[in-house]
Amino acid sequence: MAAYIHVKVTAGAGKESFRKKTEDHFEISVRQKAERNLANMRVLEIIAGHFKIPSSKVRIVNGHRHPSKLIVID
Repeated sequence: MAAYIHVKVTAGAGKESFRKKTEDHFEISVRQKAERNLANMRVLEIIAGHFKIPSSKVRIVNGHRHPSKLIVID
């Protein structure tokens, strides 16, 4: 069963952080800039690490080019 979460991303931050706002809302800061999909890939890695699942099970459904993203976890 797939789970959907909402993520607000800050790309190009000074340090990485991961904050849980509610059960399905998170705030993530990554050092990578929002270019060549680098920040998005790092966000997926951080989420996969938090839920202890492979990165291949996490993907962005909506918001590829926006700070607010909808992510599905398979």
